[in-house]
Amino acid sequence: MTPNDTTVARLKADATLRRRGNRYEDFEIGRSFAHHWGRTVTAADNTIFSTLTLHYNPHYTNEAFAKLHGHPATPVNPLLVFNTVFGLSVEDLSEGGGPFLGVDELSYRKAVYPGDTLYARSEVIARRLASNRPGYGIVTWHTRGSNQQGEEVIDFKRSNLVKTRN
Repeated sequence: MTPNDTTVARLKADATLRRRGNRYEDFEIGRSFAHHWGRTVTAADNTIFSTLTLHYNPHYTNEAFAKLHGHPATPVNPLLVFNTVFGLSVEDLSEGGGPFLGVDELSYRKAVYPGDTLYARSEVIARRLASNRPGYGIVTWHTRGSNQQGEEVIDFKRSNLVKTRN
């Protein structure tokens, strides 16, 4: 056994399995979540995201073009805004596992620019036990994203299949 094998064996022996995320029973209608920390979006984030997703709309990659069309700077790609706000909610809402079922009523309320910090909060708006999947329920949340001034920049409703405790 090498020293690395010994270390790995010790770490495995000391590891404690811990359940992550909430379960169906935790999501009472009306319950609110203020998601952690926030995330400052940079110009590099915007360029890399737009390039990697092949989203070459010049509004999000060309400052002169963006200014010509009334923006004070290059706005952040709205799909990056959505993914960031959605990502901020995962630990509280869907980290417990279960398939993502979709997004409805997605609205972009205000442009986001590099240097803006995004925050997210969500409220449980619907839930029901899954009729065709024992041990799971369907939960729908209304998530709102805001910037550092508290201005709402995005909101959407999303649903997940969520495990029950049984």
